[in-house]
Amino acid sequence: MALKRKGTMHGGSPRILVVTPEITYLPPGMGNMANRMSAKAGGMADVSASLVSALFEEGADVHVALPHYRKMFHMDVGSLIDSELKRYKAKLPDSRIHLAQDRMFYYRDTVYSSYSEDNPKLALAFQREVINNIIPAVQPDLIHCNDWMTGLVPAAARRLGIPCLFTVHNIHTQEVTLERIENTGIDAAEFWQQLYFMRPPWNYEETRASNRVDLLASGIFASHYINTVSPTFLREIVEGMHDFVPPQIRQEMRGKFAAGCAEGILNAPDANYNPAVDDALPVRYDAATHVVGRRAAKRELQERLSLEVDDAAPILFWPSRLDPVQKGCQLLAEILYRTVAKYWDRKLQVVFVANGDYQRVFNDIVNFHNIHGRVAVASFDESLSRLGYAGSDFVLMPSRFEPCGLPQMVGVLYGSLPIVHDTGGLHDTVDHLDVAAGRGNGFAFKHDAAAALAWGIDEAMRFHALPAEDRAAQISRIMLESANRFTHQVCAKAYMEMYEHMLHRPLIV
Repeated sequence: MALKRKGTMHGGSPRILVVTPEITYLPPGMGNMANRMSAKAGGMADVSASLVSALFEEGADVHVALPHYRKMFHMDVGSLIDSELKRYKAKLPDSRIHLAQDRMFYYRDTVYSSYSEDNPKLALAFQREVINNIIPAVQPDLIHCNDWMTGLVPAAARRLGIPCLFTVHNIHTQEVTLERIENTGIDAAEFWQQLYFMRPPWNYEETRASNRVDLLASGIFASHYINTVSPTFLREIVEGMHDFVPPQIRQEMRGKFAAGCAEGILNAPDANYNPAVDDALPVRYDAATHVVGRRAAKRELQERLSLEVDDAAPILFWPSRLDPVQKGCQLLAEILYRTVAKYWDRKLQVVFVANGDYQRVFNDIVNFHNIHGRVAVASFDESLSRLGYAGSDFVLMPSRFEPCGLPQMVGVLYGSLPIVHDTGGLHDTVDHLDVAAGRGNGFAFKHDAAAALAWGIDEAMRFHALPAEDRAAQISRIMLESANRFTHQVCAKAYMEMYEHMLHRPLIV
């Protein structure tokens, strides 16, 4: 679909500026698909890159603004960050890529710092360049911002009369004073009344040095529209289902939702997650040939991780970071040995390809019970993770909450069915399997509890006990349906429809 709006400043298709500070990293504890690649802790970078590419392919007049991480962009050809920039440039002309310049970016070898004070400095420097230089140069008709690191841009855009979409990927924020913002070189006096302060401001002078600005809440408050990265996560926040959401964030999202200016749009996995073209696999395969291809992948996975080599052994695969705050790994730790023992005669195996705090816990369980041939714990490796999707039978995602999630979508593309807690983006992407009716694509349990996860695993093992030809037919169906459902073309179309709504709805400045 081609974007249209009468009276654009460029005469043709509206010009969209996507502002994203993420290239390959997210701060620890953030992200939809943690450790998907060895140089990152989250998936927002891939989503941004793929969205920009898909929008461009759909004919949108799209531009992208990102920091000029000069050292990382000019690393060796094998560098993941360098390759990420190449992905943009492969789709977009150089004239559409706008790199924010500051020596603060130039010599970094990671996007985010382990020092908490560094990250607001980086975010403010990036936004200064976007507000002062990139927006005037691009002259966009619409701006699309992402997370707290771009939280000042919607207020500046509203002052300029430019509609702004603000995507909330993660409930994570920072607070800074107006004085600090202005000392960075951002003339916030022009739009300070569009920012969210931690207490009601009396006036500009009184609030400048003592009243902190919440960057995520400001982005939500000042934007024209907002979206989360799944419909259910938006509903959960609005309905107050998660106690970790700060009250000011919930309040502002509720306001946007009540005004009809909030939606949930599912992310999608990168297009190179495709077993028909994946170089990490010993045998490439598709929905018609998955039995042979997945058997070869299972054998290689078992050999690489020193597991018992057995084509019939069901494998549970853990692909996400081992973070007990979000990902639910403590639930699996509670039942791991009991589950392996319960299905010992069926030779159940469990594979972890993930980093995080609980890696040590799982290693201790394996060592204490001496179950090395049945359970393997490996640090994240991109090729091994891809092999895990192809060689496993089931993907484990018992997340406490999930803004979107990507591993459950990748799993079904490769024929590995997800076992998930029915929350957030997992609710929107996983339907409980009904073999008799020929519908569903995984196994969803309702409660955030170890017993509920055990039930989900039992359901999966019941499916695995079916005749091989029945399982193969269901997996073929699921792979075909998923290849049409979880694509960036679908995601880009949803964003373009939202842009259309925004461009035709009056903006109150």
